[in-house]
Amino acid sequence: MEVEDAPSPNHEPRPEGVPVDILLLHYTGMETGDAALARLCDPEAKVSAHYLIEEDGRVFQLVEEERRAWHAGVSCWKGEHDINSRSIGIELVNPGHEFGYRPFPEAQMAALIELAGGIVKRHPIPSHRVLGHSDVAPARKQDPGELFDWRRLADAGLGIWPDPVETPVDTPPIAWFQAAFARVGYCLARSGRMDDETRAVITAFQRHFQPEAVGGEADRSTAARLLGLQRALERTGASS
Repeated sequence: MEVEDAPSPNHEPRPEGVPVDILLLHYTGMETGDAALARLCDPEAKVSAHYLIEEDGRVFQLVEEERRAWHAGVSCWKGEHDINSRSIGIELVNPGHEFGYRPFPEAQMAALIELAGGIVKRHPIPSHRVLGHSDVAPARKQDPGELFDWRRLADAGLGIWPDPVETPVDTPPIAWFQAAFARVGYCLARSGRMDDETRAVITAFQRHFQPEAVGGEADRSTAARLLGLQRALERTGASS
């Protein structure tokens, strides 16, 4: 595929011995792609990503894959906090929830699937570690959000999607949800209470795996989707 160079100064060496095993997807959350590209290349901003994909499918490389870009911020997945050191970051041009969130166009999705397909061949990134920014920073981030077609990505082998399971008769207790979210990767303490941290994780999970019902509620349908994700992870050998 054709990739245009748009070098950003915002990067540094990766630490030795840390595998690149996460592909992290973002939306730009700015009014235009040009504004987003300018910010990602601004040394004063101290943010970057490896790639940016415009809505028309144009792909820009900002940082070489062997370098550590600055896109994840304060984040955590599976107990790992330095997500930047072990990830490739892709920014998808989209105004985001603040400036008129909208679906991701076909040209952009097709370019993402082609680009990501090459990335996961070059690095040991399993399908269940293709994540959204809101997955690793649920209290801070919403992107790429509920309009992003995660299921299509999973169907292309670039993610995982919950298996269908029966909806539980009763809603499990909050402690069950907290333990289940932690098992699939979210960094969440088991307080037994519906606190702000738990609600943020539920919302992030719904944005990724239950986009038709994003409300932050721990209900039976979310429990079923969470059980389905656990089953899919077990089926693919990724549940540990």
